[in-house]
Order: sequence, then C-alpha cells, then structure tokens
Amino acid sequence: MLNIAVFGSGRGSNFQAILAAVEKGKIPEARIVCVISNNSSAGILEIARSHSLPAYHLSQIQCATEEAFVELLQSVLDKHEVNLIVLAGYMKLLPRELIAHYRHRIVNIHPALLPKFGGKGMYGHHVHEAVLAAGEKESGATVHLVDEVYDHGGILQQTRVPVHQEDTPETLAARVLAVEHELYPEVIRRIAAGELALPAPAVLAHT
Repeated sequence: MLNIAVFGSGRGSNFQAILAAVEKGKIPEARIVCVISNNSSAGILEIARSHSLPAYHLSQIQCATEEAFVELLQSVLDKHEVNLIVLAGYMKLLPRELIAHYRHRIVNIHPALLPKFGGKGMYGHHVHEAVLAAGEKESGATVHLVDEVYDHGGILQQTRVPVHQEDTPETLAARVLAVEHELYPEVIRRIAAGELALPAPAVLAHT
C-alpha cells in the first residue's frame, strides 16, 4: 500500500485529480495520508480539509534552522508512515536531507516535455511562454523522480499535446493541464500496482 503525502503551494488541481482517482477506486493500492503546504492560504489545504485529510502548513520560516525544518517535516511524514511523496505545484526545492531519505520515492509533474524547458524559474506561465517563444510544435507534461536539481530526476512517463499557431500561454497551459490531470493519477496507479518499477529506496524507513 502506498501511503502518499502530497506537497503543494497553490490551488491544488493536480491533487484534486489524484484524490478523485483514489476516492473512485481507480488507485486501489494507494491512499493519501496527509497534505503539506508552505502556503497557509493554499487551496490545496482547503481541499484536504474538506475531505477530512490531515492538512499541514509547514514552512522553513517557522523554524530557526533548516535542520529544524527537516526534523519537522520528517516527524509529520513518519507519523503518517509515508512511503511516496507527490509534489503537486510545490514551489520550493525540498531539503537535500529529505530528498536523500526518500530517494526514488518522490515524484513531480512538470508542464513541458523534459528535459526541455525545465530547471529553476521554469514553472507556470514561464514554461508555456518559453515553449511558444522557441517555436515548438508540441509540448506536454512529464512525471519524473525528484532529485536535488529542479526538474532533473529520471522521467517516468510523458504525455504530448500539439502546440497550435494561434496559441497563447494561457491556451497552451489549459491544454497541458488537462493532460496533467490524466497523467499524474495514471502514473501513481502504475507505481502502486507495481507496473512501473522504481529504483530501490536507499534509506526509506517505511515500505
């Protein structure tokens, strides 16, 4: 059974898509056990609370040191026996210690076809603006493993969408987001079912 912690900073549309898939029984081998946000007013926290899921506002500014922040995060993840972290619009780079502890057990979705248009600063409308400026004929969404570098970990699955000549960043974003909402739950389902094998975890306590 996958015990999933979802991290997000915004409205939580990808989280909502995953949650709906879990609640409808489309991912029977997984459950969402907690939701964490660095933003106290994030919509993702409201969605979690409305579904009676543990929702935490955890930010480094609450802690005197990064070490204390890592300990705080780890205590929550341990409490819920988390063995997969799902980033859904989380706008912070995770602490290196947490990434090391959950090596190969943290996934993220990116609104482009990595390795193109990834890295620091490549999020939201910035990604779609760059795709259009480059004259790309297609874009899409990528689910990948998370490591210490933005958008750098191994690619798990991608879905492609066409880029139309008349596209704006907004119209392209809407097209990509629609496939994100299908791709992310499907990748999690495949992980939970053992259809998509992840590398063996290095240090993970709960398996």
